[in-house]
Amino acid sequence: MPNYIRLIAGFALLGGAVALFIFGYWPWGILAILLGLIVLVTYFFNENMLLAQWFLRKDNMPKAKQFLDRITNYEKQLISVQHGYYNLLIGLIESRTAPMQSEKYFKKSLSLGMQMDHNIALAKLSLAGIAMAKRNKREATMYLAEAKKADKNKLLADQIKQMKDQMGMMDKQQQVRYR
Repeated sequence: MPNYIRLIAGFALLGGAVALFIFGYWPWGILAILLGLIVLVTYFFNENMLLAQWFLRKDNMPKAKQFLDRITNYEKQLISVQHGYYNLLIGLIESRTAPMQSEKYFKKSLSLGMQMDHNIALAKLSLAGIAMAKRNKREATMYLAEAKKADKNKLLADQIKQMKDQMGMMDKQQQVRYR
């Protein structure tokens, strides 16, 4: 459902609730307020995005992809704040099947912007992993430093440490090759 229709329906339900209160139908008015608030909340939080995030947490990638595929044109169906998160979720799903092709989604999510620092850190950490897979140590180091700086709550501290350890192993492997 397009966003402007959600807004119209939500405000119509709230207006109807006020009318029900005026005419003395309190139980129906309360129900109309609850329904109107639910419709208005779906304007800010798309239900397909919420379900996709839930299935990602449960590690059910096919279901998460199914709910993200329901969003046919994310620029029209989502508000501009959610565009970066949509690309981040697509990138996370793609990174399981084709890691090198998920790079464009992570870069696009960073360029569109995200509000939460740990999501920015997650995108940069994923880009660091892709850069390591390409044997581009300078870019991987840059993304790791940015991810560490963006991870203010230390939610990804263990993953960043593991990535640095893997980068150290990559240096040792290269030294062995050149001897």
